[in-house]
Amino acid sequence: MAASPPSCPAWVNRLAEFRKIRGKPTPVRLPRSLVLANQVSNRRLRLGEASCITEMSLMMACWKQNEFSDTTCAQEIQTFFDCSAKAEAERKERIRQQLLGQSENLDSKQVNKLLKRFPNITHNY
Repeated sequence: MAASPPSCPAWVNRLAEFRKIRGKPTPVRLPRSLVLANQVSNRRLRLGEASCITEMSLMMACWKQNEFSDTTCAQEIQTFFDCSAKAEAERKERIRQQLLGQSENLDSKQVNKLLKRFPNITHNY
């Protein structure tokens, strides 16, 4: 009989010997059955990263240096407005894709709706 490597715990050796004596693998008893639940918990999606923080801080720094004068900080203000308009367009596009079902991840409402349409089969024939 070949011994297992010394790094194995003792129960691994006993299990290997038991399998040899019995001639078939030992059954595994699971604490729960391996089926999905028919619903998931309602969770909010994580909020995305804040956009245009750098542009906003540059605009506010310019205002502070120039005593809140809009004429001297016109370029920073315009850069911030351009960034915020771009971020708003991206947000609207992402919402539109989620409504059409083309997004990568499903939210909990969409998952529950799919699980109601296709429930688990829990009875035996």
